[in-house]
Amino acid sequence: MFARPARWLAGPVLAGAVAAAGMTLVNPLTAADAGPAAKRPVKARNVIFINGDGMSAAHREAARLYYAGLDGQLTMDKLPFSGQLSTSPHDPKTPITDSAAAATAWATGEKTYNGAISVDVDGNPLPTLGAQAKAHGKATGLVTTAQVTDASPAAFFSNTANRSAQDEIARQYIEVSKPDVILGGGEDWWLPADKPGAYADHPAEDPTEASKGTKGDLIAKAQHAGYQYVSTAGQLAAAKKGKLLGLFANEELFQQREEGKGDVYSPPVSLATMTSKALGTLAGHRQGFFLFVEEEGIDEFAHENNGTRVLQAMGELEKAVAVARNYAATHPDTLVVVTGDHDCGGLTVEDNGTSDESGDGISREDGPFPIKGSPLSFTMDWTTSGHTGVDVPVTAYGPLADRFSGKHPNTYVHDVLSTILTR
Repeated sequence: MFARPARWLAGPVLAGAVAAAGMTLVNPLTAADAGPAAKRPVKARNVIFINGDGMSAAHREAARLYYAGLDGQLTMDKLPFSGQLSTSPHDPKTPITDSAAAATAWATGEKTYNGAISVDVDGNPLPTLGAQAKAHGKATGLVTTAQVTDASPAAFFSNTANRSAQDEIARQYIEVSKPDVILGGGEDWWLPADKPGAYADHPAEDPTEASKGTKGDLIAKAQHAGYQYVSTAGQLAAAKKGKLLGLFANEELFQQREEGKGDVYSPPVSLATMTSKALGTLAGHRQGFFLFVEEEGIDEFAHENNGTRVLQAMGELEKAVAVARNYAATHPDTLVVVTGDHDCGGLTVEDNGTSDESGDGISREDGPFPIKGSPLSFTMDWTTSGHTGVDVPVTAYGPLADRFSGKHPNTYVHDVLSTILTR
């Protein structure tokens, strides 16, 4: 029997979590539809785009069963409009995307090769939605449980032919695209070698982690550029409005099971808390805002075929979606979109069997996991430790949300969001 993630989704607990984030819980299906004013067309000014990295339909179904039960729904599944996105890149070696190519499709409307951050197949930089939104007067921000310079957020705010150049991505954030809010992990990339910051080099949980930047002290440069810098949950809570940089770990905000790393999902600051702080900072901007939100643990733990931790990460993503959806319910000029960049793990949700159809080792069956409110349980069956090419679901709420109905290529995200962010 596997360890079980905390069962947090019951009403009183979720209400407490959202209240702690400074929000008011609403009925996701009816709040924005109540009253005559809701029937008038509302022009979209704000976008909250949420990425469950590595999340496809099976990950959402496993989380639904675990947290909401046989007849229940997650908040992300209650959003009134839904569709599918295909994810294939333009890569000469493979039809299966990585996060860099997938996020580039979202951020630029063009497909590219794996490993590329918002450059075309010839390596030429492309205009990104984050930078374009800023140029059109909007406030911008990114929140992630990965390094803030990891592939998905990087595609919206930087250009580089190599996703591994995370110190260069950080430099571009501060000197070029200048998002107003940057919250997540990856302090190692903001500081030169042998200059540890708030988080010690070579920690016991992963001795390979250490400062490794080549662009100087980018934290100091950020502070000189007017950013408040925070590195703990307490400092984040106390931060005032204005440009904000928060780095809460050497690398990701968790440790996965590889090369001596522990198997731990316990972020020092939750995704919901970071999302709430970002919204509080960006809200009220005269021209509106763009906020990118990402839960990275789904992908990282799916690579390890670790169902217990995937469910935990899905639960944290769901809390962040609840914060975003609640904000949009009281700010009808806000579009919320929830999707994944690709599938990871080739997951299926199965009945509990006595044999493993997918083989031994990392692709073994995982579970059983209980179904909330039921004597039944289910098994998570992995078929690969890598990405697959299956479609990912997309759900949306707010103005223009209906455009996500149907099946589209992942570049279609750019088609919709650009009508809000570049006008």
